[in-house]
Amino acid sequence: MLTDLYIRTSFAEMDQWTSDDHKAALSAFLRFCDGNHLLRTGPFKLGAKDRKALCQKAEVASEASADSARAFFETEFVPFEIARNGFVTGYFEPELGASRVKSERHFWPLRRAPQGLSTVKPGNRPKGWPSELSYGRMTKAGLRPLPNRAEIMAGALDDEDLEFVYLEDPIDAFFIHVQGSARLKLAEGGAMRVGFAGKSGHPYTSIAKRLVERGEGTPDQLTMSGLRKWLSDNPDKRDELFAQNQSYIFFREIEDADPEKGPIGAAGLPLVPGRSIAVDLAQLSLGLPLFVAADLAGVDGFNADARLMIADDTGSAIKGPARGDLFIGSGEHAGKIAGEIRHRAKMTVLIPNALAGALQDRNG
Repeated sequence: MLTDLYIRTSFAEMDQWTSDDHKAALSAFLRFCDGNHLLRTGPFKLGAKDRKALCQKAEVASEASADSARAFFETEFVPFEIARNGFVTGYFEPELGASRVKSERHFWPLRRAPQGLSTVKPGNRPKGWPSELSYGRMTKAGLRPLPNRAEIMAGALDDEDLEFVYLEDPIDAFFIHVQGSARLKLAEGGAMRVGFAGKSGHPYTSIAKRLVERGEGTPDQLTMSGLRKWLSDNPDKRDELFAQNQSYIFFREIEDADPEKGPIGAAGLPLVPGRSIAVDLAQLSLGLPLFVAADLAGVDGFNADARLMIADDTGSAIKGPARGDLFIGSGEHAGKIAGEIRHRAKMTVLIPNALAGALQDRNG
């Protein structure tokens, strides 16, 4: 319940609030006003009139000083601390070599979404449908489950011509599934950006967690780089471990492969390094500002322990109101930084005034 999750606080009580770059955060927030993406769905849905008014005020503040940007957030939002133990990780957009043509060198595919792929919601969930399956395939006979990762790896979709680009390394292909996007430098020339197009609907499982459960490493050892090393050192165990994560991601080609722009997030907007955060959309809405306090000052690229970020994306592993995944950027260096981030965090969500009163009333 919302009443259990959110505790009203004040900006004065938020450590390091005044030291952040609020103008950069406001710039990231304003992207949601272009095309009217702001708080359109989810538990914190804002009415059209209130969205328009909030965006107009944000636009005015963006043309003034950094102090005006901070004043915008302090005037138009009410901070609520999320009353759960928070945890943040990092993610990035890989940049890898690939080819549109399958060959001995480029052998490991990414696949388009199969025909009939459908999100399973309460309104279309068939009687007896397994509760853990979030996607299915609409057929003439009705909604049917899709194969899981192990079945797809064994050829369950091979006759559907879904493969559209090929990687050199199966480990790279797997981690594109984890990150949800990639920028690919094509052997034929040019580049391609791929983004999330859906998934098999089977539950996500962390393969690093599986290795910890087996006693083959500790969480500190099985960071992203540690996990990649284990997979490289154990090719005979690789596919069996991949199959432990039943969730399989489908992709689409995105026309704009400009390296200066980020990958496309769940809101349909390019992500902003260091300001975009993936959240659980069952708990929070796209466009909400979140002040994330974590011990990040020792992580390359972060010069403070707290930062105002914008809910911009989601992911299979992001579950719970105080769980976040920080978008770091694109390329190998961003990947190294992302792999270092596994931190406890305190998260404070900024609720627009138009919604904060009702939330405060429910909290008593």
